[in-house]
Formats: sequence, C-alpha cells, structure tokens
Amino acid sequence: MEEMTWMDVRDALKAGKRTVIVSTGGIEPNGPWLALGKHNYVLRANCDAIARKLGNALCAPIVPFVPEGSIEPQSSHMLTVGTISLNEATFEALLTDIAHSYKMHGFESIIFIGDSGGNQEGMKAVADTLNAQWNARPIVAHIPEYYAYNTVAKLLTDLGVTKADGPRDNLHDDPGITLNMFVTDPSSVRFDQRVKANKATIDGVSIADRAKSLELGKKIVDMRATNTVAAIRKAISDRRKS
Repeated sequence: MEEMTWMDVRDALKAGKRTVIVSTGGIEPNGPWLALGKHNYVLRANCDAIARKLGNALCAPIVPFVPEGSIEPQSSHMLTVGTISLNEATFEALLTDIAHSYKMHGFESIIFIGDSGGNQEGMKAVADTLNAQWNARPIVAHIPEYYAYNTVAKLLTDLGVTKADGPRDNLHDDPGITLNMFVTDPSSVRFDQRVKANKATIDGVSIADRAKSLELGKKIVDMRATNTVAAIRKAISDRRKS
C-alpha cells in the first residue's frame, strides 16, 4: 500500500479490496550473513503472495519495529548493536492506532501477521481488545498460523533439501529463512559475497545455485501464503458466526 497513491487505495476499496494485512517484522541480529531486517524482507514476499491469493486484500506498510528485548538494561537481541526494540505497550499502541486508521477508512477485515515469535502475544492482545471494543466491526484477526516455521522445515525435508538430523551452524539463521529472503533480494543474505568466499551454505545446505535457491524460495513463499490464506478465511468466518 505504501507504493500506492491515496486514489489507488480509494479505488481498490471501491473495487472490493476491503481486507488489509498488517505485518510485523523486526530489526535484530541474524548471524554474519543475513540483514538486520530479516523478517521485513521475508514479509515483502509473503504478504504480497497472501494478498494476491486472497484476492480482496491489500498489504499495509510493514511494521519494522517490534519488541526485541529490554532497552535499558539491555537484554535479548538488544545486547547486539543495530537492534531496535519497542516495549510491549508501545508496540500494542502502535498496532492499535494502525488498525484504528484502517477502520476509519472503511476496511472490513484487519489482519495481523508476525514473522517473529516475540510479536505474537501483542498482536493477539490488540486483536482481542479491538474486537471487543468495536463488536468485530471491522473484524480484527491475529493469524498465528502464519508463524508456523515448522511447516517450512517440513517442506524442505519433504523436498530432500534438509534432513532432520542434518548439521546445524547454530546461527540465528536457517535454510528456510535464507531462501525466503532470497525471493525478495539475494543481497539481503549476502549471496554474491558468500559465493565468492565459498561460504554459500547454511546448516549444510548450499544456496550457491541462484536459480535453484530462487525456485525453493518461491515454494516456501507459496506454501506459507496458502496456509495463511486458509487461516485468514477461517478466522473471518468464525468471527462472523460468533
């Protein structure tokens, strides 16, 4: 939506695109190769795919700042330089104002998805609060199924890319997240530099073949989008029945 004009959004609403997807990412350390905005890169590909599969949705600008640990004293990801953290109250207030904005513009369903574990409780809390306040008009739904990274691991195992007992580099990184980011921008995983340095692997999986990596990444995006769309439709249907 941030690439659209206000008139584009107006016309999309009139054409029936009355669902908005609010996705939350993060700025955090992810090992030596992945950009700090790992989750935001993932969401650029995934939210677009979800919206297209839904057919009646737009993607809100990604919320890049989320709880990443105590700011002072520093804890968790805040112990690593470059991290930006919000306290939980700030995060929930931000989501509340974003949702309220879209309510006033006429969106009928406001969907929260988060690409990081620390984002989930805040999104659920805001969705529950706003549904109670607004009597589910519009519907606000947090979709925890989006964050089911175990489905990505299973997909890669089923495709023969990884093994359950395969090697681990013990980084805040794995083949699934790297390949998902690859779809948005190979430079976000430092592809060229890694190939040149003969370090284009993660957990024993090579990403050196650009075409193959892109193909695998697209399969991950498609699977996550398909699963999320089913969960969104169920959440909206269940809320309408309640």
